[in-house]
Amino acid sequence: MNMPLLSAIFTIAFTVSIGILLIIAFVTGFDKASHIIGCIVIGAVISLPLAILVTKKINRLTGEPTHAPKR
Repeated sequence: MNMPLLSAIFTIAFTVSIGILLIIAFVTGFDKASHIIGCIVIGAVISLPLAILVTKKINRLTGEPTHAPKR
C-alpha cells in the first residue's frame, strides 16, 4: 500500500470529519471537553477505513499493486 498517499488522504479526511463533527456538536450545545474528545475519536474511526478505501481505489486506477508482490 502506498503509505505516503494513505497518510495524506487520512490527514485530509480526519481534518474534514473532525470539523464537521465539531460544528454539529457546538451547534447542538455539546461543548464540554468530553464531547470534543469524542468527536476526535469518532473522526479518527471514520477517517481510517475511508482513507484505506480511497488509497486502494487510487492505486487500482494508477495500476500500482495494492499489496506487496509475492515471491
